[in-house]
Amino acid sequence: MSTHHVQRMSRLMAKTLREDPADAETLSHRLLVRAGYVRRSSAGVWTWLPLGKKVLDNVSRIVREEMDAIGAQEVLLPALLPKEPYEVSGRWSEYGDLLFRLKDRKGADYLLGPTHEEIFTLVVKDQCTSYKDLPVMLYQIQTKYRDEARPRSGVLRGREFQMKDSYSFDVSDEGLAESYRLHREAYVRIFERLGLDHRIVSAVSGAMGGSASEEFLAPAGAGEDTFVDCPSCDYAANTEAVTFALKAAEAAEGAGAGHPALEEIPTPDTPTIETLAAHLGVPASATLKNLLVKVDGEITAVGVPGDREVDLGKLGEHLAPAVVELVTAEDFADRPDLVRGYVGPQGLEKVRYLADPRVAPGTAWVTGANKADTHARNVVCGRDFEVDRYLDVVVVEPGDPCPSCGAGLKLDRAIEIGHIFQLGRKYADAFGLDVLGKEGKPVRVTMGSYGIGVSRAVAALAEQTADERGLRWPASVAPADVHVVAAGKAVPLALAEEAAAALAAAGRRVLLDDRPGLSPGVKLTDAELIGVPWILVAGRRSAEGVVELQDRAAGTREELPLSEALGRLG
Repeated sequence: MSTHHVQRMSRLMAKTLREDPADAETLSHRLLVRAGYVRRSSAGVWTWLPLGKKVLDNVSRIVREEMDAIGAQEVLLPALLPKEPYEVSGRWSEYGDLLFRLKDRKGADYLLGPTHEEIFTLVVKDQCTSYKDLPVMLYQIQTKYRDEARPRSGVLRGREFQMKDSYSFDVSDEGLAESYRLHREAYVRIFERLGLDHRIVSAVSGAMGGSASEEFLAPAGAGEDTFVDCPSCDYAANTEAVTFALKAAEAAEGAGAGHPALEEIPTPDTPTIETLAAHLGVPASATLKNLLVKVDGEITAVGVPGDREVDLGKLGEHLAPAVVELVTAEDFADRPDLVRGYVGPQGLEKVRYLADPRVAPGTAWVTGANKADTHARNVVCGRDFEVDRYLDVVVVEPGDPCPSCGAGLKLDRAIEIGHIFQLGRKYADAFGLDVLGKEGKPVRVTMGSYGIGVSRAVAALAEQTADERGLRWPASVAPADVHVVAAGKAVPLALAEEAAAALAAAGRRVLLDDRPGLSPGVKLTDAELIGVPWILVAGRRSAEGVVELQDRAAGTREELPLSEALGRLG
């Protein structure tokens, strides 16, 4: 068993703070700064101080061990990347303002890597020429860069962050499925070892491309992701990936049968669903909301019941690779037939009409009359207007039916800590990644992409495990195993030194608070704030050889002889 160095707080660069930083929005932000783990360098950019670096390294170590265990090989690619590969893939423009772009002294364009599919593809194209070279799984733990518009929540959403990204390369879809399975199982082991409560949910692939996609989410109030969870079965999904179990809308003869004729009614000053429903005394669900968007520049209307909202993320996924954006005031100015706040699907010209399946043939609605201060009622789908395409694009709400069992869904907040994709051949097609197959003919390689937010995992752990007194790290990632506190001068300090030396000799990582001139209360407050799993206090009974042992996670404490405490911790 190796002997560890005792880290003395009298020499440690870790200045704790009594007050929360003024700009802190989340628990992890407040505590990581107050406990001396990180300090802000600039907006969205953080310095990892010694304690924080230890935690970050412990997370990285666990990730490495599990990636190595499935046969993945670690590499390190540059963070400074040439423009050309990202132009080939289309992501130089697709990433938009999220990319950090720069020019060298010769005027050549570069970027700081947000993710590395393109470069990994080129590495494998250079190194692998035959099916005998595959499958191969490569990974790196590296600094990534994204120019977030509003970096916030400390290290949860930064402009510079640590990430593990890995990529699998196979010659068949069956091989990709196996690589995906290996990564999925490795991720479960990683997050279990880290001590992170997590959910695996169905997801959308977004800018990464590909087909099968799952997210690993850590439930936390500070999370920016919303996911649905079924209390009656094991269904879970990102809200953008939920597809409601609704019957497809079917055309029917006599769709307007039984409905009165369309009637236009004056509705001054009612440009919103709320003002319209109040004016007419009808529920919002009886109205038809029509959102105008541009799809690759073409104006398109999206109809949903008035009590629901359009999920632009879902809409974008359905219409990908087309670019979806909201219409602007300039667009309305160019189309005087489109009256802002009073758009209805009946009589629309040169506008494609998409709708939620609830807008089924035969349903009647109150909606805009395409005239200022005017709405129409008894507007019947299939009689007064037609739907060009039905899409499930509404924002999920609590109580919506589970796609699996029909029970009411519940919504929770979470932090995305991992994401795995079956990319398929998107990047192999872009870069011509072929190997010579068994039959002597070129075979197009298929890929998977798998990410873990390493620095984000640190913040997620802080969010999930902290209490009102401070951090409470799981032993697997803590900066030390035992925090020894000398709560007094000569005798307590001597006993604390003895305990620290014995624990280090037994292979335990020890943080020793030997700082002079501080009261026991300050030291104990700092110990709870820093959050090492065990706190051993040499205090008022040091002359008797008795110490206090605290279990930081359980919140328990007891007095016992030092020898017994060492035995328990050793």
